Amino acid sequence: MSRFIILAILYVVLSVYGFQAFRTLFKSPLMQWAYIVLFLGALIFLTIKVMTYDPGSGFKGTAAIAGTIFAAFFLLALVLGFFLLLEDVVRVLGYGYNKIVGVSDADAGYFPSRRKFISGIALGLAALPFGALLYGMYRGKYNYQVLKYELEFDDLPDAFHNYQITQISDVHSGSFDDYQKVEYGVNLVNEQKSDVIFFTGDIVNNRSEELEPWKEVFSRLDAKDGVYSILGNHDYGDYAVWDTEEEKAQNLEELKAMQKEMGFDLLLNSNRFLEKDGKKIALVGVENWGRGGFKKAGDLQKAKEGVSKEDFKILLSHDPSHWEDVVIHDDYHFHLTLSGHTHGMQFGVEIPGWVKWSPVKWRYKYWAGIYKEMEQFINVNRGFGFIGYPGRFGIWPEISVITLKKKGLA
Repeated sequence: MSRFIILAILYVVLSVYGFQAFRTLFKSPLMQWAYIVLFLGALIFLTIKVMTYDPGSGFKGTAAIAGTIFAAFFLLALVLGFFLLLEDVVRVLGYGYNKIVGVSDADAGYFPSRRKFISGIALGLAALPFGALLYGMYRGKYNYQVLKYELEFDDLPDAFHNYQITQISDVHSGSFDDYQKVEYGVNLVNEQKSDVIFFTGDIVNNRSEELEPWKEVFSRLDAKDGVYSILGNHDYGDYAVWDTEEEKAQNLEELKAMQKEMGFDLLLNSNRFLEKDGKKIALVGVENWGRGGFKKAGDLQKAKEGVSKEDFKILLSHDPSHWEDVVIHDDYHFHLTLSGHTHGMQFGVEIPGWVKWSPVKWRYKYWAGIYKEMEQFINVNRGFGFIGYPGRFGIWPEISVITLKKKGLA
């Protein structure tokens, strides 16, 4: 609570300072009052949600909406305040210089036209993150993108040439609020008509009950070679408040049972073989393994029991830091790893062939898309759902479609 109070005070200070820029540009009392009401409304809305917040329910629904609206207004005030402060510093320095050189007009460093110009620039720049956050919440979170890749391998069995995989990840069903949009996304997955579908973890935010309203729609996922899944860090219930450890363990068992009911083949440090025309490839699935404080239930050695070094291998592992720290250094050559977890932070800028940026790159080296190291590939899926920030901007929800190719075959 003390942190929130400090944040609220900072927000008010920035809002008051930013108001100076707004007042410079808009002389209408109505516009000025609208500024005050909206900024205070955002703070009051968040304050109510903070006071009534239930840690066991997670940061979702109206709490997440309140947080996003507050963040949008906070960024607006921060940018406005920064430019006004910069202009004030220049003005003070100019005033000091005039006093030193003996200019009699103590106001010689103040130019109203410059103040208005700076305010206009500040408001224009501040509107960019403000508008992006609100647009991402309104439209971006269900703006599903199908991203297609072709990967070539020397040792892919001939029978699996042109074998097509669809991957989704990070559903976070507890955050969904539009059944028709989610249904559209699931239909889009099926429309790819892939040979197999892989889900790489985080089907809920905290509790198995979050999946209940969405169980039927996700049970429609269909591929001739099946639907396979693994667990992500959120699936274990580590971020919820439980009365007992037994209740937490029961929640996990319920989640596993629900995935089975949905037709998902859940891999828990285990493997399967996909067969075609007498040939096979190994599918290996580990439980969550994440760098730092994230859960490390993943056991690669156990998961690959029964798989030989010569087999062509696809690994499902939720967190890409597992690939970086463990998988690519393993004596088994894992040809393709499929991960998620990062969400691309749900915010960034991507222009294919030109720009690919998100703040999450400072936390994860491999954060979105295809990467290759030591002749091994990883695809980091940007996620199907969302959590925390109830939206996406620039980093849209993703359905990955990967076609395996045998080098030398047409």
